[in-house]
Amino acid sequence: MAFDGIVTKKIISELNTVIIDGKINKVHQPSKNEIVLGIYSNGKNFALNINIEANNCRINLTTNSKPNPLNAPNFCMLLRKYLLGAKIKEIKTIDLERVIFIKLECYNELNDLINRTLVVELMGKHSNIILLNENNVIIDSLRHIESLDDSYRSILPARIYSFPESNKHSLLKINNFNDFNNIINNYEDISNLISNNFTGISKIFINYIINKLNISNKKEDLEKLFDYIQDILNNIDNNNTSIIEIKNDSNKKDFVIDLINNSEPLSSNFFIDDFYHLKFKEEEFLNARNTLLKLILDTLKKYTKRLNNINSKLIECKNIDTIKLYGELITANLYKIPHNNVEAITLENYYDNNSLITIPLDKSISPANNAKKFFKKYNKLKNTLEIVTLQKEETNSDLEYLQSIVYELENATNLIDIEDIYNEIYENKLFKDKLKNSKDTKVKRKKEQSINKPIEYKIDNFTVYVGKNNKQNDLLTKYADKSDIWFHTKDIHGSHVILKTNNSNIHDNILQKCAEIAAYHSKAKNSSNVPVDYTFIKNVRKPSGAKLGMVIYTNNKTLYVNPKKYN
Repeated sequence: MAFDGIVTKKIISELNTVIIDGKINKVHQPSKNEIVLGIYSNGKNFALNINIEANNCRINLTTNSKPNPLNAPNFCMLLRKYLLGAKIKEIKTIDLERVIFIKLECYNELNDLINRTLVVELMGKHSNIILLNENNVIIDSLRHIESLDDSYRSILPARIYSFPESNKHSLLKINNFNDFNNIINNYEDISNLISNNFTGISKIFINYIINKLNISNKKEDLEKLFDYIQDILNNIDNNNTSIIEIKNDSNKKDFVIDLINNSEPLSSNFFIDDFYHLKFKEEEFLNARNTLLKLILDTLKKYTKRLNNINSKLIECKNIDTIKLYGELITANLYKIPHNNVEAITLENYYDNNSLITIPLDKSISPANNAKKFFKKYNKLKNTLEIVTLQKEETNSDLEYLQSIVYELENATNLIDIEDIYNEIYENKLFKDKLKNSKDTKVKRKKEQSINKPIEYKIDNFTVYVGKNNKQNDLLTKYADKSDIWFHTKDIHGSHVILKTNNSNIHDNILQKCAEIAAYHSKAKNSSNVPVDYTFIKNVRKPSGAKLGMVIYTNNKTLYVNPKKYN
């Protein structure tokens, strides 16, 4: 993310317009890397968010609240002790460094007016929040860093705070192109050269300007680049610059500052707030979905292995009739078989026109015992066949259900969808052990019923409902009127689709559109000529004990359609 020195300076310039002389009346720590200061200033309440996560470090005003832990962490308690009631006197940065100094005026235990400083260092993995006393001594910090050599500073209580060293140049101190050019001294790989030689300038920012101005590796183009950066720096404290969203080199959402007029107060702060809030929600959704998907896929793998074992046993049972035949033929021909040391015997098979059949024997036992052995094996295989045939039917049903859950997860779009799926599988015996033993499941089960609703379409004044998960599919089918029409892709995982007919005659073009919707909300959404079954709800039935979303239906017709989404 391009929260570089220029963006930092823009954010701080906006903060200086609203929270100077404001009082800190709240301190929260929603997560281990985040502090939120509640500030009352000029009759308004503000929330200043400070985040020091390596990939998301930032400082900005926020309107998005987060739940706080029941017990405040130690650093949060310390800040409450030293900062509650403090007045903000100054917020500043040095050059384009991503280090912010918040100067505070407050009272100590003896009620003497003193100064303290909250230092916010936004430096990737070295980011930190540090509280200093009036003598520049560290009271405490969110992260303690003890350096074993002189390569980096120690950030520990009772140590003198030292500013992070940098051997880079400051663009704020360069007034002409010649000085800039002497530092660069090269026209190849300009973005790397500038970001490596100048403080607070990110490659994303430089690449954005290069693309916007169509900069080449010529000296005159480099001067054009320098002038544009200087224009941005000269306008950083007014409404002529704004933070805008762009796509970075990885085609992901990012942001830079540019010369764009925006008279909205605090626009940059709230842009950053919305940008990271949306990013957080997306990451939270992806983490929850991937955690649940791993659980489902592990269970799917377990039942696939079970099915393979069942199939192996069924292969063993394949020769069950032959085993029985061996026993019967030996019993019928005992008088013909020698009693000792016979490894095999060839007999006439009276079930097959007396054709000859060779039967292997165990020469260590008598022919009669060989017959008993074959009958015993036959009975064992017969019992096994009955059991594994039933197990295969149940396992196939379980696998079908698991595949439907995978489909639901692939099509989930928000956390509510994920929570609904979690609620669905929570009581299911297939996942009982997994959910019980899983310590990293980040999805929490809602006790109350979800307010998540099925997808709704309007097709030529008719309402069409699409289930998002198996629970919704069951409810849609259960509470639909008998005259409503049910749609589902044939032999393909997908959503149940209900057309509310209101007892009206339905034209073929409506059926066609509903079938296209059903095809779109299925695993075949990227295919063509998809078969979709449809029938009246009165012909759809859920068998007793069937899993969620599983139904049987009769008197259906089939349409072949191309998937299509209707607005």
